[in-house]
Amino acid sequence: MSKEKQNQPLPEFDWDKASDKGFGTAYSSADRTRLEQMYETTLSPVSEKEVVKGVVVGITDREVILNIGFKSDGIVSSNEFRDLPGLKIGDEVEVYVENQEDAQGQLVLSRKKAKVITAWDNIQKSFDEDVVIDANVKRRTKGGLIVDIFGIEAFLPGSQIDVKPIRDFDVFVGKRMEVKVVKINYANDNVVVSHKILIEKDLEAQRQQILNNLEKGQVLEGVIKNMTNFGVFIDLGGVDGLLHITDISWGRINHPSDLLSLDQKLNVVVLDFDEEKKRISLGLKQLQSHPWDSLADEIQVGSKVTGRIVNVADYGAFLEIKPGVEGLIHVSEMSWSQHLRNPQEFMNVNDEISAVVLTLDRQERKMSLGIKQLTEDPWTQGSLKEKYAIGTRHKGVVRNLTNFGLFIELEEGIDGLVHVSDLSWTKKIKHPSDFVKVNDELEVVVLELDADNRRLALGHKQLEENPWDTFESIFEVGSVHKSTIVAKGDKFATLELPYGIEGVASIKNLAKEDGTFAEVGESLDFTVLEFLKDEKKIVLTHSKVKGVPAEERREDKPKAAKSAPASESVNKEAEKSTFGDLSVLSALKEQMEESEKKGKK
Repeated sequence: MSKEKQNQPLPEFDWDKASDKGFGTAYSSADRTRLEQMYETTLSPVSEKEVVKGVVVGITDREVILNIGFKSDGIVSSNEFRDLPGLKIGDEVEVYVENQEDAQGQLVLSRKKAKVITAWDNIQKSFDEDVVIDANVKRRTKGGLIVDIFGIEAFLPGSQIDVKPIRDFDVFVGKRMEVKVVKINYANDNVVVSHKILIEKDLEAQRQQILNNLEKGQVLEGVIKNMTNFGVFIDLGGVDGLLHITDISWGRINHPSDLLSLDQKLNVVVLDFDEEKKRISLGLKQLQSHPWDSLADEIQVGSKVTGRIVNVADYGAFLEIKPGVEGLIHVSEMSWSQHLRNPQEFMNVNDEISAVVLTLDRQERKMSLGIKQLTEDPWTQGSLKEKYAIGTRHKGVVRNLTNFGLFIELEEGIDGLVHVSDLSWTKKIKHPSDFVKVNDELEVVVLELDADNRRLALGHKQLEENPWDTFESIFEVGSVHKSTIVAKGDKFATLELPYGIEGVASIKNLAKEDGTFAEVGESLDFTVLEFLKDEKKIVLTHSKVKGVPAEERREDKPKAAKSAPASESVNKEAEKSTFGDLSVLSALKEQMEESEKKGKK
């Protein structure tokens, strides 16, 4: 055929003139009805938005053709069949009808949506019927595991993996595990499953059997499942028991981890149990004999022992001689000093020290110890009487103050009392705190020693000569001295005399020449009426200095006229001296003695 004939157009076909004689005329009305019914039976009623089953009728590189019994076949992307690498023609799969006919007249199907809908239906059914599901652990997440059930990711909390705490979740990744659905949240598409619930059901019968046969003193094997500061929880095979820290060892331990570890198997004894609350108290140390029962016979009262300090309290410390055997060292037995101090000043926890057994009761399992007994009692030293002989001088530390005096520690265990009257010759001290403070160092002289009764009388003012011996010559009766009124009462006034000493004058003896009475703060001349050396008291008057006849003043005449020049000299020196200056008094005494010698010559 030539190219010209090939390019010639074909004549148009007139379908109206075409004869339809013989086309379908062989079928009767009954046959036609029967054939239509047969055709309709080959089609299935299909609704949109539902899951149906389809048969694979064709497979291409990009698509899978499915027959769902509809008037036309549906096409699904081959990507949705990745989980079925062995898919072949004739296989039956579930698909979701999205649209019966799209813009191109094509039936639109989705296997992915069918899987999701079917999975949620299966999950709900499993939850309603309490069905066990075989799940695949995909990965670890915070607080638990992600598992696959029916193609849906579900959360398996760490607390729901097993009845005992799980510390390593990674060991479950990639493994299969039986679970049950315990919670469904459609709003968040969240599913929670549990494996623990399956184990608990298996253990319930075992737990009840253990509780029914449980009795005190029974020894059981268990595994440590949890550890706290106060003890450990032990799994006895479905039932948990508490092993308190005090029942782990006869000795003291700071934490259960000092002797035990997690997942450790051990035998324990039942100490007590509560059937209603299902609480079981366990013991470990009770499986061993008490250390006191094996305490050596050589340990007796007076024997020396060595151990480790395990506890320090305000009242003392506990010395562990061996695990489970302890003795109390009271703070009063730590030093010969009678002043109790904090035990931590002597020792700390874990210190290795020696002590002496003071009391021992093996039945009560009690022991008292002392460490001061390792040294000699200072009051029983042979050199005590010589060292603290009357008149010897010492320095000590003020340890305590009382209303009547103060206690000074001269050395550890040796204390002495300084009475308040022995602090100063010239000052009237109402309380020792006006003179000294606790922990101050003070020099003293021994006044009295009683070693048998452990008493030592000390004095501070005795370090200096008694100034009242000198005052007796200075403040002679009838002598006049410049004095200042420092206080006034109802009947008497207190005067400040030279050298820091005090005198008293009655109110009527404060009368001045103009008829008025001297007030506090005024400095006037006063005459000595009485000098009471033993009482350390000087009585004075101002009204008799002037304007009073001599015959009416029996106190005017001095006892020794020869002492008058000395008194005048002393008064002049007194104005220059400072209060309480004992060295000045000594110098004045020497000056007076020199004046008396010259008078005799």
